[in-house]
Amino acid sequence: MSCYLFVKWLHILSATILFGTGIGIAFFKWVNDRGGEVRAIRLSAEKTVLADWLFTTPAVIVQPLSGLALAHLAGYPILSGWVFASMLLYALAGACWLPVVWLQIRMRSLARLADDTGTPLPRLYWTYARCWFWLGVPAFAALMLVYWLMVAKPAP
Repeated sequence: MSCYLFVKWLHILSATILFGTGIGIAFFKWVNDRGGEVRAIRLSAEKTVLADWLFTTPAVIVQPLSGLALAHLAGYPILSGWVFASMLLYALAGACWLPVVWLQIRMRSLARLADDTGTPLPRLYWTYARCWFWLGVPAFAALMLVYWLMVAKPAP
């Protein structure tokens, strides 16, 4: 296998992990939040944080490294065209993801406390959950556009 094909495989695999884990986390957390059961919310919050550290974080690191390597190996200019647009969209997704990670950790702590004390989730949990949801919208939209750019490679 050539270096290019290996990096391409790694890039596609990490993109799949990044998007798949993100949408899976979002679905299960959102569904459990809607259900309102404190124990279920706690468990999904704990698994959300764990999945982000185990899967999303490594993919977040591999994506730009493998993407830049692919652009270089294929001879695409990095600061123009679809490659640059992809980098900007990826940066937007990352700018949304970083506060999401912080929110997830805080929501996990609030859910643990509520579950341990047998109390309802505090209003702050739901404020964080709304912010978490709305930060996910532009992040997922940006990643879907990056996927399209990677496949279509539109000319400038």
